[in-house]
Amino acid sequence: MTTPAFGLNYDYRCPFARNVHNHVIAAQRAGANFTIAFEPYTLSQGHIEPGNPPAWEDPAYDGDLLSLEASLAVRDLLPGQFLDAHEAFFAARHERFIPLRSREEVGGVLESVGIDPAVIFAHVDRGAPRAEIAETWLRRHDRDEVFGVPTFFVGTSAVFIRLMDGPNGDGAHSAATIERLVSLIADHGEINEFKHTKLDR
Repeated sequence: MTTPAFGLNYDYRCPFARNVHNHVIAAQRAGANFTIAFEPYTLSQGHIEPGNPPAWEDPAYDGDLLSLEASLAVRDLLPGQFLDAHEAFFAARHERFIPLRSREEVGGVLESVGIDPAVIFAHVDRGAPRAEIAETWLRRHDRDEVFGVPTFFVGTSAVFIRLMDGPNGDGAHSAATIERLVSLIADHGEINEFKHTKLDR
């Protein structure tokens, strides 16, 4: 069975986005052949009061957007290195507790996976990554009513899914996890909400 093409959004600040994306990374490295579009989503925009400038137009939020912008630059300029950078950004934020708000912090992560920060920041400074952040947020928020990360996009469906655990070291298990989630979205649109009332942990 072929897994349908899907999109998946992210903001490096979200631990649940990390869980899902690390499953995707583990699955891809184990040979899964997903057709996937990685989409930026800034959590900052959801907390801005109506009437105030959006995050992508307000310099006060430059630090919040920087790692997203850098990751999009890697995705577009160096797609073969995107998964390494993507994983490293999540690890820096959630294992080493690096805020990823400065060029020094973001550049250090890029260098750790063999990417020249100057090349990436030059692309960021040209503005295309920030324009994509704005366009994607507006489109997904207005059309699909997306409210957070991680949200899967399968066909015309947008579904927020929160996984409590990341990969267990078995890439085949991660592949099966993602395949199951995407298939559930694609094949069972009648399910609107499925949530455990409590967690046994």
